[in-house]
Amino acid sequence: MQSLHTVKTLAEILLAKNWKIAVAESCTGGLVCATLTDLAGSSEWFERGYITYSNAAKEDSLGVPSKLIQSFGAVSEQVAKAMAEGAQLSSGANAAISITGIAGPMGGSAEKPVGTVCFGWAIHNDSGENRVLTKTMHFDGDRQAIREQACNYVLNELAKLLEN
Repeated sequence: MQSLHTVKTLAEILLAKNWKIAVAESCTGGLVCATLTDLAGSSEWFERGYITYSNAAKEDSLGVPSKLIQSFGAVSEQVAKAMAEGAQLSSGANAAISITGIAGPMGGSAEKPVGTVCFGWAIHNDSGENRVLTKTMHFDGDRQAIREQACNYVLNELAKLLEN
């Protein structure tokens, strides 16, 4: 299983840096947290997860401004960025990731079709620097396939970011 290899790589990197990770999920509904904690010993580097499915949860738990959601929609890089930053800030973790998207089968539009997923990565390094990156991807398949692809993508990208 490809994601287990990625999780092991992430665990090694986080342990070597003495870092913790936090996760803010919407459309994946806890899949990323479950994938990370499938690895024994994850309590040494996994801090916490937020499943903020509703807009109110994004606002209340992660501090996402309602104005951002109203202006750009919950599925946007702006909201993904705010989710990652909120998860990192409230958890104190060095690294935080976020996912917000449309897993389907309903909920898509011409502008944001089913399979549209926005990601955020917030990294606070030991010298106090903050770096936040976002990206939007489009995945094909049914609801479960989209969620699994989003989970694998966010973890693979985090591993690449932390290795560099």
